[in-house]
Amino acid sequence: MKNMQQFLGKKYKISLYYRKDEGKIMMKEKVKEFIVKNLKWIILFICLIGFLSIAEDVFNKEIVNGDIVGYKLISTFLISDFATPIAKFITNFGGAIFLAVLTIILFILIKNKKIGVSIFSNLAIITALNQLLKNILQRPRPTEYRIIEETGYSFPSGHSMISMAFYGYLIYLIYKYVKNKYVKWTSMVLLSILICSIGISRIYLGVHYTSDVLGGFLISISYLVMYISAVNKFLIEK
Repeated sequence: MKNMQQFLGKKYKISLYYRKDEGKIMMKEKVKEFIVKNLKWIILFICLIGFLSIAEDVFNKEIVNGDIVGYKLISTFLISDFATPIAKFITNFGGAIFLAVLTIILFILIKNKKIGVSIFSNLAIITALNQLLKNILQRPRPTEYRIIEETGYSFPSGHSMISMAFYGYLIYLIYKYVKNKYVKWTSMVLLSILICSIGISRIYLGVHYTSDVLGGFLISISYLVMYISAVNKFLIEK
């Protein structure tokens, strides 16, 4: 009788252990499912919080530590006669004239005019949003050194913010519509490198702080999540 009770007790403990283990597995699966299902909104939230954190420092006229590090790094180690013309060339890919011309070319070449309209409206909206944020926060541009001259306010960086939105949207379209895997991933990687390079070029040329570029990237990613969701719902997939 005693042996039977011990056996049943062990069996109950084993059963309880497996139930707990199954519960943990189910919980992990539910969390994983939730993250996958809501990944874009999680990314939006994280990037928006990051942007607001930087914007608060800018609004309070506080010096962001990354700005000091970025300035010292570039002014001490990176500025050279070789790199300067490269930075000047790369920064043009985020300029208003180049992006406007590229948008017109893409609109003409793309057969699906709904996609063409979405590219145009994306550029128009992100440009207006950048100007709105600049006029609200009114951060002066850095004055430590200046390789090229720029006017207007500094935060968030227009080139960085608009490039992330414009080329980021092209990356999304390429991922969604291009069938050839080699062309798809090569194009996506090159455009990603271009976005980062444009941001770095703005710091290198002395017209933006590091936080200007980072803030521009973060708010643009948040914007892209909302823009792509809206475009898919009301325009492209309608």
